[in-house]
Amino acid sequence: MVFELIEKRRSIFPAQYINKPIEKEVLEKILEAANWAPNHKKTEPWRFKVLQGNSKEALGTFLATKYQEVEERPKKIKIKKLLENPSRAGAIIAICMQRDLQESLPEWEELAATAMAVQNMWLACTELNIGCYWSSPGLIKYMDEFFDFAEGEKCLGFFYMGYYEGEVVEGNRTPIEDKVIWMD
Repeated sequence: MVFELIEKRRSIFPAQYINKPIEKEVLEKILEAANWAPNHKKTEPWRFKVLQGNSKEALGTFLATKYQEVEERPKKIKIKKLLENPSRAGAIIAICMQRDLQESLPEWEELAATAMAVQNMWLACTELNIGCYWSSPGLIKYMDEFFDFAEGEKCLGFFYMGYYEGEVVEGNRTPIEDKVIWMD
């Protein structure tokens, strides 16, 4: 049931991932779920770049190197994490957005549509027992040095994915009643 799946969705980080690649057919299924996100004016702004194999390590090297270039006092633990997390992942999907070049709708609507596509991927991963999380480091502003982007396309973060072991933290939320005003 969809309500149970929504409540079960969690961020699961690379420290819990096991060394097992995610099959292309599974990734295609997850990406197809993303493709069915709602979007205004049918712009379908989501774009994805799937990193597997050596491209994951290349991303880690790029991020660690760029961090050391731009950070005044780089932290060794952060450098290590930037290098290791990509190689731990079964796959990484760069979350990108293609801005409507005619700007026929506000940018926030395309950002929201892309975020809904990511939520669809997250729910699909939850159903498939694949751990995942959306990482949006400050370094994404430099991703045009790593990827070739179309005009108007930009990176919004990385969707790390992996088969995993270990406990998944129980979710909790404050009551919805604290966030809703009913008006007649």
